[in-house]
Amino acid sequence: MTTPPFPTPTAAEIAVVSDQLGRTARGVVGIAARCVCGNPTVVATAPRLDDGSPFPTFYYLTHPAATAAMSTLEAEQVMPELAALLEDEDVASAYLAAHRAYLADRAQFGDVPEIDGVSAGGMPTRVKCLHALAGHALAAGTGVNPIGDAALARAAWSPERCACAHPGAALSAVDAG
Repeated sequence: MTTPPFPTPTAAEIAVVSDQLGRTARGVVGIAARCVCGNPTVVATAPRLDDGSPFPTFYYLTHPAATAAMSTLEAEQVMPELAALLEDEDVASAYLAAHRAYLADRAQFGDVPEIDGVSAGGMPTRVKCLHALAGHALAAGTGVNPIGDAALARAAWSPERCACAHPGAALSAVDAG
C-alpha cells in the first residue's frame, strides 16, 4: 500500500497492468498497492488522461482476482448492506474523511474542474462501486476507508495470497533488465 508520491511505474509494471486489464493501461502515475508477489493490484491514475478526458477514479483496482471478487459481492447485493453501515455516525465520519483523503491524493496530480469534489465509489454519502472503494482501501491501508475495508473483509480474494496469472512478473522483468 502506498499513497503519493509514487515512483514512476516501470515498463514491466505497465505491461503487467495492461495484461491484467486486457488493454493498454492509460494514465498510470504509480503503483498504489501490490500483490504479495510484487505485481500491481491497484494503480494510481492521472485525473486527466492523455486524450483530455477527466478520470475521477484515482485508485483503480486492476488485479483480475480482486476485481472479480468485488463483482461477486456486487452481484450478491452486498452494497445495500455496506451502505447501511453509513447510518453509524462514526462510520459516516470516517467515510467522509476517506473521501477527503482520496481527493487530496488525486489533487497532487493536477486540478480537473470537471471532477472537482468527486472522488469514487459513491463517497462520501453512498456506496456505488466496491471496486473503487476496495482500490482505495488497498492503497491507503486498513482503517482509512471503512466501506472499502468491509468489502475486502467480505471478499473471497485476499491481498495476502497471490492469485496472479504470472506471479512476480512486474519484478522479475525488472530484475532481468
